[in-house]
Amino acid sequence: MDNIYIEYNFTITPKEPATEILIAELGNVGFESFVENENGVTAYIQKEDWNSNILENIFILSSDEFEIEYSQNEVEQTNWNAEWEKNFTPIQVEDIVSIRAPFHENPNLKYDIIIEPKMSFGTGHHETTHMMVQHLLALNLENKKVLDMGCGTGILAIFAEMKGANPIDAIDIDNWCYENSIENAERNNCRNISVYEGDSSLLVNKKYDVIIANINRNILLMDMKVFANCLNEKGVLLLSGFYQEDIPIIDAEVSKYDLKLETFIERNNWVALKYNKL
Repeated sequence: MDNIYIEYNFTITPKEPATEILIAELGNVGFESFVENENGVTAYIQKEDWNSNILENIFILSSDEFEIEYSQNEVEQTNWNAEWEKNFTPIQVEDIVSIRAPFHENPNLKYDIIIEPKMSFGTGHHETTHMMVQHLLALNLENKKVLDMGCGTGILAIFAEMKGANPIDAIDIDNWCYENSIENAERNNCRNISVYEGDSSLLVNKKYDVIIANINRNILLMDMKVFANCLNEKGVLLLSGFYQEDIPIIDAEVSKYDLKLETFIERNNWVALKYNKL
């Protein structure tokens, strides 16, 4: 028998950063899947995990800064799966890297990453993933120790292994992301990735040559000291998950720890920064 899902369609004005905040809050109360669209986001929760008061503690819904309207209905799991196929679009980076689902045609690029789309990338994830892959393309990762913090689907950890990194730690606080990263690492025949469920408290006495952190701005600011302490001499810190206007506040924090901004990439106002440890 198919599982029943409750689908919420949220219309959000202005869309950012409200969408990112809303997704985070919904994830905390049991929503497990999200599809971003031009008007906002569609969110799904299994009916058995749902109750009529589930949105009571979603604080952004009562914020004066955003207008958020929503409707809800029940959907069959089969319809939900079809929704992913409809919304999950493959990514190609510089005609070298493809990131696709198993049902997409293989474009036969140098690197081919296959991700089972249990959850849509969403607009932000798409942009930031693309830029982080660009940064990793330019790095020599052969036998480098790498951390993918906030690994999501595990894409960046998988790509790091394809480029020769070993060993690689992939960490996410979300159980769905933890399990999905394990599945995707196996799907791509990775051998050097260890996936952990948790936060920066797992990084005690850890050292890395490259740290990838594609997370929201506030988490980055909170964890910056931890990342800096974990970085080997002449290590590289890659940061994304925020907007161009956030660069000054990010840079001010990172600069406290002998890290210097070398380059940044921008796509549709999202940015990815590369820092070198002095």
